[in-house]
Amino acid sequence: MKKRQSGVLMHISSLPGKYGIGSFGQSAYDFVDFLVRTKQRYWQILPLGTTSYGDSPYQSFSAFAGNTYFIDFDILIEEGLLNEADVKGADFGDDPRKVDYAKIFDARRPIMEKAVARFLKAEDLSDYESFVEENAAWLEVFAEYMAIKEHFDNLAWTEWPDEAIRRREAASLASYREKLADKLTYHRVTQYLFFKQWLRLKAYANEHHIEIVGDMPIYVAADSADVWAQPHFFKTDAVGKPTCVAGCPPDEFSETGQLWGNPIYDWEAMDKDGYAWWIERLRESFKIYDIVRIDHFRGFESYWEVPADSETSATGKWVKGPDYKLFAAVKEALGDLNIIAEDLGFMTDEVIELRERTGFPGMKILQFAFNPDDESIDSPHLAPNNSVMYTGTHDNNTVLGWYKDEIDDATRQYMAQYTNRKEYETVPHAMLRTIFASVSFMAIATMQDLLELDSAARMNYPSTIGGNWTWRMTAEELNPIVEGELYSLTKTYRRMNTDLINK
Repeated sequence: MKKRQSGVLMHISSLPGKYGIGSFGQSAYDFVDFLVRTKQRYWQILPLGTTSYGDSPYQSFSAFAGNTYFIDFDILIEEGLLNEADVKGADFGDDPRKVDYAKIFDARRPIMEKAVARFLKAEDLSDYESFVEENAAWLEVFAEYMAIKEHFDNLAWTEWPDEAIRRREAASLASYREKLADKLTYHRVTQYLFFKQWLRLKAYANEHHIEIVGDMPIYVAADSADVWAQPHFFKTDAVGKPTCVAGCPPDEFSETGQLWGNPIYDWEAMDKDGYAWWIERLRESFKIYDIVRIDHFRGFESYWEVPADSETSATGKWVKGPDYKLFAAVKEALGDLNIIAEDLGFMTDEVIELRERTGFPGMKILQFAFNPDDESIDSPHLAPNNSVMYTGTHDNNTVLGWYKDEIDDATRQYMAQYTNRKEYETVPHAMLRTIFASVSFMAIATMQDLLELDSAARMNYPSTIGGNWTWRMTAEELNPIVEGELYSLTKTYRRMNTDLINK
């Protein structure tokens, strides 16, 4: 039996702050302190990668690079890389509860360029030079990609007008590296600043006995340095465009399924290479996270493959994945890893067998548990100890939004009976109480449900572009009442972080 623990799901972008988006600044340290006071063990976040079209952290320009939007300006001011005048008057958006990505995109770059220019004037750049050398395997490709992409007005690489650089021909690559040297340096330095700030924050969390649960998307974006540099690892045509893309089949939530658009891995090519790309990806992930949640775990057993020219996911088919061979190679190279398998969606005996063979805990979503007429695999009374229980994920509505807008009266009545909800108890509290009471060794509360927010605070509507990933918390919302409720749930259901009991 694994020891009972709990934590909170709260992405960096959702933290409060004055520069339009959450960052690695003081509010992040304050959030760690909140977790400490409530005796939590885990802080779960969404992917830290760069965001591309649609602003999704699950569609990144690189499987390795970090999102430089999270670099905190106040820390740069303290370090002398910026001054107050550099940020004064910049328009980061006027709604403290929403991220305005268009304004962030326009406002941050000229400020970061000033910081980079001052950084490069420092007398001692040895730490930066070590970072560049140690991370060259992914950093140089990423810097090249972003510099050339910006040179071509941010077009996806398959649309670049120069065929030679699309194919990464040596002479062409050398020419662009010389021509765009300043841009390459900019991307190297900003990645250095990203990892410097993040690793300092992570160290603070770890010193206070808080573990970071990171998130790894199973797929990478078609518009990414990964596909540009290693197209042979993906099912692409002669010009690098995907011949088939990822998604999931039609189900009760969508008649046409979900069409994600990510290129599909050429698992045969990866197998011949000993899964080196995946081994390196996980090695890097465990440098920045303590636990990794792998999104869409079932895709390793079988994945839904859709022809690239399809308008919906309904035309797809199931194709066999690498199954346990991948994880055997990873284990041989890296040893046992703390991984959570996101095993939601259409489950088969084969997927369950793969999850059990790896030993990874799966996920249970309480919003899926309440079918008045039938059993649900997400019911807490069926959950094994080796599982992680959530009220919902980033793809779900908030509990309050779900209760008000998505379920019928029969489901509401069954939910009240199952959770033994009292008339005076709020719906979010009853749901949180139920996940904390479950036998799952890990219970993760979403911050929106702790704050009892409605659907306006929802993080993502799957299969939609625009308006997602924008919710932010205000500093005032993290008040003693919320703190007291979380502490009470944690203590009542014996999930206290024992390293913090006497602190």
